[in-house]
Amino acid sequence: MPHWHWHNQFVESYKTVAAVTGLTRFAESHCRYFSSEDWPFQAIRTAAAFNQMLPAISTRVRKPCGGAPVVAEQVNISQEIAKELAENAKAIASPGKGILAADESTGTIKKRFDSIGVENTEANRAAYRDLLFTSKGIGSYISGAILFEETLFQKSPSGTSMVQLLKNEGIIPGIKVDKGLATLPGTDDEKATLGLDGLAERCQEYYKAGARFAKWRAVLSIDPAKGKPTNLSITEVAHGLARYAAICQANRLVPIVEPEILTDGSHDITVCAEVTERVLAAVFKALNDHHVLLEGALLKPNMVTQGSDCPAKASPEEVAFYTVRALRRTVPPALPGVMFLSGGQSEEEASVNLNAMNRMGPHPWALSFSYGRALQASCLNAWKGKPANKDNAQKVLLERAKANSEAQLGKYQGGAGGAAAASSLYEKRYVY
Repeated sequence: MPHWHWHNQFVESYKTVAAVTGLTRFAESHCRYFSSEDWPFQAIRTAAAFNQMLPAISTRVRKPCGGAPVVAEQVNISQEIAKELAENAKAIASPGKGILAADESTGTIKKRFDSIGVENTEANRAAYRDLLFTSKGIGSYISGAILFEETLFQKSPSGTSMVQLLKNEGIIPGIKVDKGLATLPGTDDEKATLGLDGLAERCQEYYKAGARFAKWRAVLSIDPAKGKPTNLSITEVAHGLARYAAICQANRLVPIVEPEILTDGSHDITVCAEVTERVLAAVFKALNDHHVLLEGALLKPNMVTQGSDCPAKASPEEVAFYTVRALRRTVPPALPGVMFLSGGQSEEEASVNLNAMNRMGPHPWALSFSYGRALQASCLNAWKGKPANKDNAQKVLLERAKANSEAQLGKYQGGAGGAAAASSLYEKRYVY
């Protein structure tokens, strides 16, 4: 076979591998690879032979056309840290378990408390979190809990730290590390997430306090008439999430990557599906560029649904189909788990839709939950700030947690919580 043919085949093969694995500076920009006599192109006649050359391709000294040599190196986290991250991520994504998102900011918990007539004081916040974390048996359904910074360092009314209460139930403590949202200049109110400054130092303190994973929320909106989300918004979200994830892993925290596409709008489910695929593709490209260890990370995406003002409501089977399809097209199987946010769905909807996805399995990743409102809404209403209601509120919480545990296994029959659980939890332009 002519030399040029194997040369071209090598170029195309390398491009393909580079696109999949994230190897960069290839092909046209590094013509030494494809012209120098020290590369035995004729020898590359099998996939095995090609694979043997990949380590040399990705680590050798490279000389761009007409330029000085460039050493392509990747600084990896230690095997000790990688092992810890992978074990914690896998534990959080355990079968039949998910995450309790109890990371509402002081301002957001005020809105929750206002709805039940409870004053937003530190003592009441501690009492409520104590109710959640001391629900006997909650660890059978919940593997991790995301905390607000106050809660991570807080003691319960009994004097026991909140972290210890979680550990007593075998629940891994996590921490919300972003600092909220700001409008991207030059955009129609598209958002960037704040909090990268000082993140490494904060992660170190959080780890010392007992946190083993972190969460960072990024937000995108859909408005086809205005071209939203713009490429700028998607790029900003992907870059911010990747930087956050890399910093967390360097400091032993499993990063939960959350690119939330808000449900605001009248678009149908197919529009959400297309946007979700674009966003996830960009996010995982950025994670690869930043050398994030996927085995030690988790994804917290929106489910693919219609917009909140769309008259055509998708069935659970349609939500499951479009959501799983988007994941299969964009999310590498190295990732241990996908922990969905509820995004304003009712408690029952969030459980039923998750169940429909898992009935489509098996999947290469665990499909589970990281719910806040969809785990707590009925519990909060049952509590109403009264100590006498604590036991009943915990019973309500356990019922909802059990429903989602069954949904993670694809075994939920529906009906938990009755009519109250079917009430919509949607909030326009949701911020917490």
